[in-house]
Amino acid sequence: MRRAVSLFLNGMQPSRLAAVLAVWCLCLMYVLFQGGKTSLMLFSMVSLLTIYLIGAGFGGVNRVKAQRSVLGGSERAGEQLHAGEQVRVKLEVHVPGLLPMPYMIVREVLQRHNGDSWSFEDSIIPNLRGTGKLVFQTPPLERGRYAFSKTECISEDIFGLMEHKGRIEVQTDFRVLPRTIYIPKWHRNIRNSRLGGTHTTISASRRETTQINGVRDYVYGDRISRIHWNATAKTGSWKSKEFEHESFPKTMIVLDCTAEGFDNAQQFELAVSAAASLIEYGAKEHAGTGLFTTTQEAKMFAPADHAGERMRMIQHLVDVDYNRKGKLIASLEKSYRHFPKGALFLLISPMSGKEASEIMRWVETRGMNPCFLQIHNPNEKKRQDESISLLQSRGISSYSVSSLDELPAALGGGV
Repeated sequence: MRRAVSLFLNGMQPSRLAAVLAVWCLCLMYVLFQGGKTSLMLFSMVSLLTIYLIGAGFGGVNRVKAQRSVLGGSERAGEQLHAGEQVRVKLEVHVPGLLPMPYMIVREVLQRHNGDSWSFEDSIIPNLRGTGKLVFQTPPLERGRYAFSKTECISEDIFGLMEHKGRIEVQTDFRVLPRTIYIPKWHRNIRNSRLGGTHTTISASRRETTQINGVRDYVYGDRISRIHWNATAKTGSWKSKEFEHESFPKTMIVLDCTAEGFDNAQQFELAVSAAASLIEYGAKEHAGTGLFTTTQEAKMFAPADHAGERMRMIQHLVDVDYNRKGKLIASLEKSYRHFPKGALFLLISPMSGKEASEIMRWVETRGMNPCFLQIHNPNEKKRQDESISLLQSRGISSYSVSSLDELPAALGGGV
């Protein structure tokens, strides 16, 4: 009987409800023509089964409601996510209806903005109230925009006669920021390009002025003249004077996004992470930092020193891709009028040799201070590049890294 019903339902693809009613009508006709207690008992069983299947069809996964939350490493909703972190996803479902449901299979698909996708499948056993919870963890995610597509729910009735499918859409999207690393200091050469001279001033750290900016806790080694006696007497703990620092020239971070320049996506991710780390360093030093990405549609952020603009730059780096065709110099020529005069021009690029020297020479002729950060392919053995030594001999700050962990040491002490 079960096999006959299953075969009949498979033949009636347009509507399962119509198929169930058709079976019931056939049984009714059989009872009317044949009569007898056996036929009546069979009709009663089919009628009860029909009522059950119709009730299951109106409820169940076709009307399921769900709520999804995304948690980062700190397991707090709304926390910023960085590349390399795993995301914990919690899906709470509610299945309306009076009939019990033995289990429900849930299929989730997470899609990245570049087309990559990950699928997750697990089962939920709803309680008597029809609620259940599914918790799963994604693999380590790279930077980008992520969104969940429609969730597919599959269940069967308690007799296993019919399979019910439903699709629900719970709009959930989130962003994964680039990897960053803490940079304690940055040695850089600042030229007096305003007069076109070649005199170089090396500033290893920002010197303090005589202008008091506030009060901070006493640090072992502070001179007695630095102690703030009034604040110490009021608070009962040692306090020291905080002085304002000399401001660095504005910094423009230029990220090379030429498609032919990078060997693979991992090398470009290193360049993006380096740019994001330097933006964070500029915020820590309260130095005006800007960003210029040479993508197919170049984007520029003017140097600024407030958190809102810094976050705009970081959010822009989430979507950036190395898709530009053509030479880097062509993109710079179109936008160089927007670069501030006397700014520190930091180029982050995998280029080397004559091309890198030409870009640095172009920067000098435009009245800016050139600086170069060379990005090596992480999958290849790092080799010494003569162009870096040549640029350093000309007094141009030049660095070379093949991993993000190398960046603080390279900026703090040179190559």
